[in-house]
Amino acid sequence: MNAIEVRDVRKTYRRFHRRRQFATLKSALLSGKGLGDLRPDETFDALRGVSFDVPAGSTFGIIGRNGSGKSSMLKLVAGIGRATSGVVTVHGRVSALIELGAGFHPEISGRDNVFINGMMLGLTRREMSARFDEIVAFAELEDFIDAPVKTYSSGMYMRLGFAVAIHVDPDVLLVDEVLAVGDEAFTHKCLDKFAEFKRRGRTVLLVTHSLDMVTRFCDQALWLDGGLVKMLGDPRRVIDAYLLDVAGAEGRALAEASGTGSGRGAGTTASASVDEPVDMSKVLEGRWGSKEIEIVAVEFLDRDRQPAHLFRSGDAVEIRLRVRAHQPVTDLVFGVGIFNADGVCCYGTNTDLEGATLTEMRGEGEARFTISRLDLIDGTYKVDVAVHRKNGAPYDYHRLRHTLRVVSSSKDTGVFRPPHEWSFSGGITIAGLEPPRERDTTATRP
Repeated sequence: MNAIEVRDVRKTYRRFHRRRQFATLKSALLSGKGLGDLRPDETFDALRGVSFDVPAGSTFGIIGRNGSGKSSMLKLVAGIGRATSGVVTVHGRVSALIELGAGFHPEISGRDNVFINGMMLGLTRREMSARFDEIVAFAELEDFIDAPVKTYSSGMYMRLGFAVAIHVDPDVLLVDEVLAVGDEAFTHKCLDKFAEFKRRGRTVLLVTHSLDMVTRFCDQALWLDGGLVKMLGDPRRVIDAYLLDVAGAEGRALAEASGTGSGRGAGTTASASVDEPVDMSKVLEGRWGSKEIEIVAVEFLDRDRQPAHLFRSGDAVEIRLRVRAHQPVTDLVFGVGIFNADGVCCYGTNTDLEGATLTEMRGEGEARFTISRLDLIDGTYKVDVAVHRKNGAPYDYHRLRHTLRVVSSSKDTGVFRPPHEWSFSGGITIAGLEPPRERDTTATRP
């Protein structure tokens, strides 16, 4: 049996323009102009033919970017809005925690709001009285329950709203990303309640950006994108596909921001003498040098030798420099540096430090720096590239001008992510450790 059934649901909103929106409800009614009479450019489809089922007793997660239609879908299930077309069917008592403080009257006390909300959800006053102390204790508002809710902080609003929603014993609980305002201790209490709901066979529909929560609690996941169902099924598979799509969009954005990796735009935002050595850690973003040798293009290549700006932790990466000597040069060194978002140098080296002596350069050529395993944690990194004299005086120095993104299914801290594994013996039993999804690694995730 399904607790929620959604069939070919479409939700259309009017686009409001400064000169076209009605000044009053009366003017809108007198005009007799409905959504069906509007031109396509005057409407916006938040949902476009969405269909799915939520089996009774399951936990169902909806994920997607901002503006993908997640909250619109939840409001239709809650009965707050009506679908433009299609059918939404919900079986059983519904309790919704969709907007912070929704249904609370700001001028009356928390006590009165608890009773009003409970009775709106179908409970009698006697039933609410029996549950009142438990609700207040869960919300941790014993000292403030008789104060007007307009005096509550956002966290107090959220705690009271969640406590009421969870204690009216609904058949279907709808939750929309409201736990973000709670402190860590209260969030753990809420997660314990979700687990209890799951054990008791209740149905939960959860809209969230917390992918870990979806993986942990949900039996199925729905990915909405632009009002369309992009994928529906096992949470891990759906989340993997979603992250891959997000990563691809980030990679395209990085490529566009970097001008496809070329050395175009030689204007500098930092100054340095072309005849003096440069300490790359003490200057701002920019480009400078005497240009006897010029870096004309910079590319990051993936394991397939294809240009990329996004890599998984543990992937191979090749940094390729296309260079041009405007005159023969016999004193030259190539260097590379990688910096994290805080400006910390994660790694830096050059050909001179590694014992290589480059004797001459004429015309054009390529310098390739290959990292067999990019063992960095999830984050965005800036890459410096340079060609300079042995004393450090630059021919062409690119400071913080090239960007790459590293993604990882593990959220480690620090900078470096070495290959590793956990092992246990004796009376220790651990569940949930899996091999990481990054390429070419046999480590076990912590």
